[in-house]
Formats: sequence, structure tokens, C-alpha cells
Amino acid sequence: MKIITVSREFGSGGRELGKRMADVLGWDYYDREIISAIAEKTDLTEEYVENVLNSQTWQSIPLTFGHSFAAFSNYNPQINLLAEQRKVIEEIGRSGRDCIIVGRNADKILADINPFNIFVCATMDARTERCRARAADDEKLSRKELERKIKSIDKKRAATREIISGSVWGQRDSYHLTVNTTGWNIKELAPAVAAFAEKWFDKHSGGDED
Repeated sequence: MKIITVSREFGSGGRELGKRMADVLGWDYYDREIISAIAEKTDLTEEYVENVLNSQTWQSIPLTFGHSFAAFSNYNPQINLLAEQRKVIEEIGRSGRDCIIVGRNADKILADINPFNIFVCATMDARTERCRARAADDEKLSRKELERKIKSIDKKRAATREIISGSVWGQRDSYHLTVNTTGWNIKELAPAVAAFAEKWFDKHSGGDED
């Protein structure tokens, strides 16, 4: 079984890169599919699950790395859903199927399986441009508003990772490959990154001697 995890700065194109890599490799792909699985397990709507997890107001609870969420799950819906999310990702890891998982700290949750971990980044100019190009007509934000949104989301992702895993989000030695998508057509980039990942798996399964 081979698993690739994709962590990404907001607006860097990490989600698209992950999906295109899955298409190139013919592997399963998990992103919103994780939200769907949580909703099914908890009898909640996907919209509610996504909103609760994205709100991240649970960060106000005094949790620290190494402490279980169980003590708080009975009275805090965010912690409960975070625990369910972990269970879903662990189930994916036990499925035995090659796959790509985007976000949700899957690299740390599945560390025992030794996945290939990618961090996707881009310049602020490239990220704002990408966000603007993909925004709905009724969600056109100014450059300053976009930058504020990007920084806010990245800050939340960093805080979540620190609390859940005790590690620093985006720290280079936490990943096997950092991909800067600035100036790249992601459709053209995906096969190259997929080929690099396959080479990594070959090497770590004993395929190469050097």
C-alpha cells in the first residue's frame, strides 16, 4: 500500500495537484470524501461537519500535544468531529488501497504507515491570483481582503497542526518534498511530482540500492 499526503498553503493549488496526481497514478483520492464519511457516521449534514471543522473554535480549549481529545468530546462538538475525522483517516490507512489524502494532518495521523508527504506552497502573488480566478462572481474580494483571508486560513492550519501533532506546519524537514507551484501549470506539474513519488516508493521498498 502506498499513501501520499498533501499539505498546502491556502491558494497554492495543493488540492488540484493532489487530484491530478491521483488521476495520473490511478489511485483513490480523499479530500471532501472525508467530510462525507464523517457526516455518514455521525448522521450530520456535510455542510455542518465542514463548517464545524473549519471554524476551529475548539482551539480555545486548553489541549496540548499528547493529550487525548476524549475528555472533551462529550460536551464539545468540534472535538468530537475532530476525533471522528482521525478515525476516518485511520480507516483509510488500513484499507490497503493506494491513495492520496489532501490536508487534515494525515501525514502525522498515518506516520506509522510511512506515507510520502508533500508540502505545496506558492508566492502570495500567485496565491491571490489563483483565489481570484476561482472565486464565485459574488465573492470577489480586493487584493488586501484576499491576503487577509489567506493568512487567516494558514494561521488556523498551523495552530491545528501544533495542537494535534506538536509539530510545526510547513517545517521543511516534516515533508519528503516541497513543491512551489508558482509559475507552473498544475496539469503539467502533476505527472512530474507523481513520478518523483513513485521513485521514492520504489527506493523505500528496496527497488533501488543507492
